[in-house]
Amino acid sequence: MNPFFVLAIGVVSVSTSAIFVKLISAPPGIIAFYRLLFSVVLMMPIFLLKYVHEIRHITIKDWLFSIIAGIFLAFHFILWFESLQYTSVASSTVLVALQPIFAFIGTYLFFKEKTSWKSILSTITAIGGCIIISWGDFLLSERALYGDLLALIACGLVTGYLLFGQTVRQRVSLITYTFIVYSISTLTLFIYVMLNKQPLYPYQVNDWIFLILLALFPTLLGHTLFNWSVKYLSTSVISMATLFEPVGSAILAYFVLQERIAWTQILGGLFVIVGLSFFLIDERRTRKKRL
Repeated sequence: MNPFFVLAIGVVSVSTSAIFVKLISAPPGIIAFYRLLFSVVLMMPIFLLKYVHEIRHITIKDWLFSIIAGIFLAFHFILWFESLQYTSVASSTVLVALQPIFAFIGTYLFFKEKTSWKSILSTITAIGGCIIISWGDFLLSERALYGDLLALIACGLVTGYLLFGQTVRQRVSLITYTFIVYSISTLTLFIYVMLNKQPLYPYQVNDWIFLILLALFPTLLGHTLFNWSVKYLSTSVISMATLFEPVGSAILAYFVLQERIAWTQILGGLFVIVGLSFFLIDERRTRKKRL
């Protein structure tokens, strides 16, 4: 299957994440916990029936990297969901999507990957679009600025999660790796909510419905497809593709949450699409030459 097509489906799926989070009344830590818990429960039958035997072949190094990836993913969700309490869907998803800044540094340091000047120019164009989208919120208030800061830290954490996953996924199957990482994230989040004395229940019926949808679409479909793609594509390519997320999220926020779409978000979205398109075209050509 074409990894770029799979990646596109993953991006569309994760674009629904911020919308579901906004619709849930529970605290961010609880939302993150149940998102991962439901994902683990849904994956468990497949893992136990077909993949549990792979556990004994995992090396200590891969266990360590998986644990770090799981912890990074847990705190990525906590900080990102928290940021949505302070700033708009557009700004939060835009800042989380600025992964290429971290990814290019990480892939160079860890994997010695080189990037062409065309890819760098495309990245600058896309990131410029992100800045245009979020410019209004940067000047809005201290509350919005705090939310932007949380989203930026969440961005760094999810890039770390992908970088460690890129290493492990070369040796561990998609289902096994994803189940392990999501389980570690669930445990981390459980400890977090217990330490913060956040109640696990009761919540409204709508909250439970949106929590299940959050597990099904952006997590099991979206992030699992990212984990599949990371075996065939660089972390930097996946990070660039996620720049489509704020565009999709802003559109959904307009129709579902009635959040206004400013002209800066439309203009910035066009920059993101143009920059991302040229980047993926260049990376695909480079990949074909290597093959």
